[in-house]
Amino acid sequence: MPFDHRTQPLSPYAARVLATLMEKARTVPDSYPLTVNSLQSGCNQKTSRTPVMQLSEGEIQAALDELRQRHLVMEASGQRATRWEHNFERVVGVPSQASAILGLLMLRGPQTAGELRINTERWHRFADIGSVEAFLEELRDRSEDKGGPLVVLLPRAPGAREARWAHLLCGEVDVSALAAASESSAPSSADSATAQRLAALEAEVAALRTTVQQLCTALGVEGPVNAEVQPQD
Repeated sequence: MPFDHRTQPLSPYAARVLATLMEKARTVPDSYPLTVNSLQSGCNQKTSRTPVMQLSEGEIQAALDELRQRHLVMEASGQRATRWEHNFERVVGVPSQASAILGLLMLRGPQTAGELRINTERWHRFADIGSVEAFLEELRDRSEDKGGPLVVLLPRAPGAREARWAHLLCGEVDVSALAAASESSAPSSADSATAQRLAALEAEVAALRTTVQQLCTALGVEGPVNAEVQPQD
């Protein structure tokens, strides 16, 4: 069945597997196409991945089966071990520059045009931010006969200088969920200051307890070693 992200969006696991193949084809061409084992290592990297995943070999294989049904991946011919390669640009109908942007959005989540220009350095060297924005706008304004938009410009988050872009290959973006995730992963400066103050107080109390215990031992009296300091609001 032809690829249509509007009626059959990719699953998150399939998007991770596909984007990992797209990345490795550009960054480590000598190791490409990839075995399932290599693909699993790439999908589960703890760097350059948002979110970090822990996909099993079975989940990798299920994602490959999903992608193969959509003609987005295929087994490489002439290989002794089973290896996989992507077919993204031909099936989706985008140039290599747009493919780099979409692959990076699938791997790292929403990003600004400036972040995309920096992060795609090993995939494709864009001349400037304007070049990235031009491809993003082209992907956003994609006509319906070509499959419709592949990216969306998200509302600018409070305090952010620039708006971020997100891909639509996994379906419509839940803006409220993204905002909540961003807030939960980025504590405010006030929360950070409070945490630092509490840590300092706890260290000070521990030092005082040690001093008091030493004095009690020297005087031959029982010390408050088991006393608990009650937290205050």
